[in-house]
Amino acid sequence: MKKKLMRLLMIGAVLILSFGALPACGSTGLSSGDDSGAKVTKKKADKLTIGVSISTLSNPAFITLKNKIQDYAKSKGTTVKITDAQNDTAKQNNDIEDYITKKVDAIIVNPCDAAAITTAVKSANEANIPVVCVDRSSDGGKVLTTVATDSVKGGEMAAEHLYKELGKNAKIAEVTGIPGASATRERGKGFDGYAKGKMNIVTKQTGNFDRAKTLTVTENILQAHGDIVGIFAQNDEEAVGAANAVQAAGKGDQIKIIGFDGADAALKMIEKGQINATIAQRWDVMGTKSLDAVYNHFQGKKVPKKTVSPIKLVTKDNVTAYMASIK
Repeated sequence: MKKKLMRLLMIGAVLILSFGALPACGSTGLSSGDDSGAKVTKKKADKLTIGVSISTLSNPAFITLKNKIQDYAKSKGTTVKITDAQNDTAKQNNDIEDYITKKVDAIIVNPCDAAAITTAVKSANEANIPVVCVDRSSDGGKVLTTVATDSVKGGEMAAEHLYKELGKNAKIAEVTGIPGASATRERGKGFDGYAKGKMNIVTKQTGNFDRAKTLTVTENILQAHGDIVGIFAQNDEEAVGAANAVQAAGKGDQIKIIGFDGADAALKMIEKGQINATIAQRWDVMGTKSLDAVYNHFQGKKVPKKTVSPIKLVTKDNVTAYMASIK
């Protein structure tokens, strides 16, 4: 009897060890790129549905991003659903919650606000839906990767350019972006850090990354600080608004303006000499890299926490060649 009992116990132990070593049903046993240890079921690109949330489609740069995501996804057979948050953090969070309810395979988000998007990212985490951030980051929750340019470096490049153009102690104004956006913080950090001790930033005012608001802001700056010789606008929509205000004031030949993005409207104004320069981002590259992060994740490949997209200083000297290179 004892021998029979021992034999049964040994058989049971072998079965437990054998089945315990197998992965859960439907899992490949591959670790995802978010370091969470979660298992990933492999899926081909043409089997994926991806929800995309853009902060605003009133900005031509983000329209370029949207179009590239759509075109690249179509070439891979991927279904994408795209929403415009209209720079409204509540709407963006609701749009993402809707994607979660519809059980999309992944979410790509260009956040309006780095702190406000945290709740939605965490909701996606709980639903085991991977999230990729584009251009701007999330302050909380887990994301596969943030696809963006080095905005701190870009801010430094903008300051260095103005310093070379205007010299030491030049009086300049800085038009900042949306408060709370990671791009606002990082571009400002880079610019202010380089400018300290070299140039005189006489005023900082927010233009909310908006052309019309920045036109009004710049008009007020020119009235209060008529002796400024340079303006750093934290995106090209602001740069265009600032340039329009400067031109209307008859100071186009007195004030040098540098933007950030590489948007078509700003590039054309650089050609005309109405904007001095921009720190150009490659929105097409960001679009493809954000989708590639999702594809790699669902192939069980490791995804880096940061995916850096290139930037370039574009001036009147190289704007024509640059525009030709991105067509």
